[in-house]
Amino acid sequence: MEAFLVSAGVVALAEIGDKTQLLAFVLAARFRRPLPIIAGILSATLVNHALAGAAGRWLVQLLGPEVLRWTLGASFLAMAAWILVPDKLEESEAATRQRFGVFGTTVIAFFLAEMGDKTQVATVALAARYDSVVAVVMGTTVGMMLANVPAVLVSDRLAGRLPIRLVHAIAAVIFVVLGVLVLLGGPLGLPG
Repeated sequence: MEAFLVSAGVVALAEIGDKTQLLAFVLAARFRRPLPIIAGILSATLVNHALAGAAGRWLVQLLGPEVLRWTLGASFLAMAAWILVPDKLEESEAATRQRFGVFGTTVIAFFLAEMGDKTQVATVALAARYDSVVAVVMGTTVGMMLANVPAVLVSDRLAGRLPIRLVHAIAAVIFVVLGVLVLLGGPLGLPG
């Protein structure tokens, strides 16, 4: 349960103001069809985060415990710094094609936008940290949905009202705590 809750909370906070959330706003404003957009976000996130979770477990097998501890600790600290850098949606990521329909366009756009994104990197690190890849992937997916479903449903009315800097600062603090605990071998240390 800890893996699920930590993953969901960290990703939900990290996603606020992220380029994929900005993409959700763009798609919602462009298509005005929330259900296929939400289904597309869910599908793309599940596939993307399942791959990231598999990569995280592969790292556990590849690296020894000491190297893994330092790598994970440094990764969480790097995520804390990265989360404080504001995201911008590139024009090419916002430009989508109609030929795939609303659902297909959302799946493709979200999957590509999430490649190498903060939340994907966080999923890799969390999957390396926790024993249950399924709990991590489900948690990170729920976190993505918690941040993006409201973005789709209320579109641009919500964009200017969230204290994005504060939310990012809270997420950064969580990443710092996770990083320090892993480096010190505390209660959230390495997987068993």
